[in-house]
Amino acid sequence: MSDIAKNKKMIDKFIDGIEVAGNKLPPPPILFFSLFVITGILGAVFKFFSVSMVNPATGNTVAVQNLFSQPGLEWILNNMVRNFTGFAPLGLVITMTLAIGFCEESGLLVAMLRNALKNVPGSVVPFIIAFAGTVGNIASDTAMVVIPPLAAVVYIGVKKHPIVGMLVGLAGAQAGFTANVMIAGTDVLLQGLTNQALEAFLGAEAAAPHLVEATCNWFFMFASTFLCTAVIGLISIKILEPRFGEYHGDIEVEKMEEITPIETKGLRVSLIVFLLYVAFIAFGFFKGPLASPNGGLVGSPLLRGLVPILFVLFSIVGLSYGIVTEKFRNSKDINQAMVKQMTAMGAYIVFCFFCGQFQELFNWTNLGTLLAIKGSNILRAINFTGPVLCVAFILLCASVNIFISSGSAKWAIFAPIFVPMFYQLGYNPGFTQVLYRIGDSPGNCFTPMSPYIWMVLGVAQIKYDKELKIGTMVSSMLPIAVVLQIAWIIMLVIWMTLGLPIGPDTGFYL
Repeated sequence: MSDIAKNKKMIDKFIDGIEVAGNKLPPPPILFFSLFVITGILGAVFKFFSVSMVNPATGNTVAVQNLFSQPGLEWILNNMVRNFTGFAPLGLVITMTLAIGFCEESGLLVAMLRNALKNVPGSVVPFIIAFAGTVGNIASDTAMVVIPPLAAVVYIGVKKHPIVGMLVGLAGAQAGFTANVMIAGTDVLLQGLTNQALEAFLGAEAAAPHLVEATCNWFFMFASTFLCTAVIGLISIKILEPRFGEYHGDIEVEKMEEITPIETKGLRVSLIVFLLYVAFIAFGFFKGPLASPNGGLVGSPLLRGLVPILFVLFSIVGLSYGIVTEKFRNSKDINQAMVKQMTAMGAYIVFCFFCGQFQELFNWTNLGTLLAIKGSNILRAINFTGPVLCVAFILLCASVNIFISSGSAKWAIFAPIFVPMFYQLGYNPGFTQVLYRIGDSPGNCFTPMSPYIWMVLGVAQIKYDKELKIGTMVSSMLPIAVVLQIAWIIMLVIWMTLGLPIGPDTGFYL
């Protein structure tokens, strides 16, 4: 047996082991209820021992809070409903599902596939989906909701497994979250925290020459977009597709036949509607109320309000196609299309209730904050320097990211410690920020703390495989995260060796 065959067997056994262990987890609502109880108990125990730390981001003392106390009982009684209704993915997912549903129920998506993808080689599709997911972070979390279900439809159209398509789309949107070919909101958010940390350490006047711009990581993150695309696409072809095999579900795979004249007319009308709507939005961005105060995308209402903008886009395009092709003959047909999409959302809504309770309790008890502070203090005490410190910091960010999914929250805690530390070692604050972003991104695609992997699981169970479990999801995403993390570190080392700038007027050293 060749070494390659042996390595493939070892990889399969490793992934199979993770899958078996993960599949023993209870259903999502029960899992998050269990985590809620565990979090409450841990908060009570640590409160008994008066555990507290100083938050380096604010200078305030952070103490554990006890759910099983009068303040805790008041908190849960006053916030249980708000924890559910305020759970961010809830409204986002339902809104986008409803809008995309018009395109699906009208037959627009299938017609587009038959018309545009019938001659596209299936080998190219994974890279297209991975790229779309990665650059989709310009719209923040919207890409994690929109890309996976559309990717599944595309995969079916080229006779690939739809669940693999969903995984590739999710990996691009989450593992590649920090990369983009454009300057995104993430760049502005992290830059502000980096500069605050430097000013707090040096003082505003002394820090002024070293403050970073929003573009300080642009060159490196631009190139990282194509790294993410290549890694995610290759791993999906080499590992995911062989593991899932051919799709034999209940959904009939549409044959790539020639579309009918009425379908051609519907596509033409929907394209005209699409172009008119985009032109209207573009006019609003350049000349109207959607324009950014800074003259760019960052800070523009176009990005802040992208979900309703996309909702209207998908709705009018899907409705126009359905009306022309007479799929929607009257208001009753339109209503039935919406009801059909919402009928399948029951399991996801139950999940949102329990996940929202757990996440809010985890934040209220301060356990997440204390965990991040403790981890960063341990790495600081090690006192590594040079490349070893850089890699250790990346791995720390990756480890903490498994438990705390908010990138801005972690950087608010890490930046006051590591920006001054790396500054004293002669590193540019923008470089420290890059290290954080490399560690913060890949693990997003498989951590159970992310609600979006559970969202994709729920949709996949409803549409393609009711027996699919979270262990299969995690075991499939883990190779992507690991390989991407390694590849990103290698890319960083090569970048440093060549002495390339990571952004305009931004290098590795002061």
